[in-house]
Amino acid sequence: MSYLDELFSVVGKTALVTGAATGIGRMAATALVMAGASVMIASRKSEDCVGVAGELNGLGAPGRAEGFAGDVSSEAGVAALVAEVRARTERLHILVNNAGISWGAPLESFPYHAWAKVFGVNVTAVFHLTRELLPLLEAAASDADPARVINLGSVMGTQPLAEDAYSYSASKAAVHHLTRILAIEFAARRITVNAFAPGPFQSRMTAFATGTEDQARHVGNHVPIGRIGAPDDIAGATLYLCSRAGSYVTGAILPIDGGQSVQHGLTLFKE
Repeated sequence: MSYLDELFSVVGKTALVTGAATGIGRMAATALVMAGASVMIASRKSEDCVGVAGELNGLGAPGRAEGFAGDVSSEAGVAALVAEVRARTERLHILVNNAGISWGAPLESFPYHAWAKVFGVNVTAVFHLTRELLPLLEAAASDADPARVINLGSVMGTQPLAEDAYSYSASKAAVHHLTRILAIEFAARRITVNAFAPGPFQSRMTAFATGTEDQARHVGNHVPIGRIGAPDDIAGATLYLCSRAGSYVTGAILPIDGGQSVQHGLTLFKE
């Protein structure tokens, strides 16, 4: 095994990626399978997960995938998902809390229930699923190779930006803070906890704005680096945080946003 392979390898690791049938979750799951991990893919629609797992297994990669239903929108759903994972493995090296939802409406008509619904999936489920899987994470952890948790935040949780998605933006800021809290609490358990804060990527959630190449190009023109995110951008970040290369990193909110987290329109004296 070459130095680079050894540094970024996830061969032999077992992972769970929630919401992995589409978008960023699928990108992360693909990277892990391509790099040698055994990946459980879970989302609300079991047939989609089974289909994605079949596609990944057909790539001829060193890893493998298994798809099944997993709905984290309720306490019962989290418990059922945990039971499914426990039935499949005694150790979990990697947990990617990717499942998430959004809600958009003007300020004047933004519904009350949209707060509980969005926070329930985006924040509450992250806490409870991670807590319930702690025994499996601890079983996989070691001083040299900690278990890894990656939570999905957003540039909208970093910047004071709503664009009618008030509960979504606030929930992602909560994810960032929860990530830091769990990072310090889990350090003694030899588990790292980090978060991605992505900018625009093509996904089911952003299809209204990035569904066509023209739309994606238009959105990308507003990103400092000049494009929207690509699957390899998620793949590289995932393998970094889940391999030996990222074993000393915890509590980080990693911007994968082409510079949007530092973008501003302020000037002091230039004009």
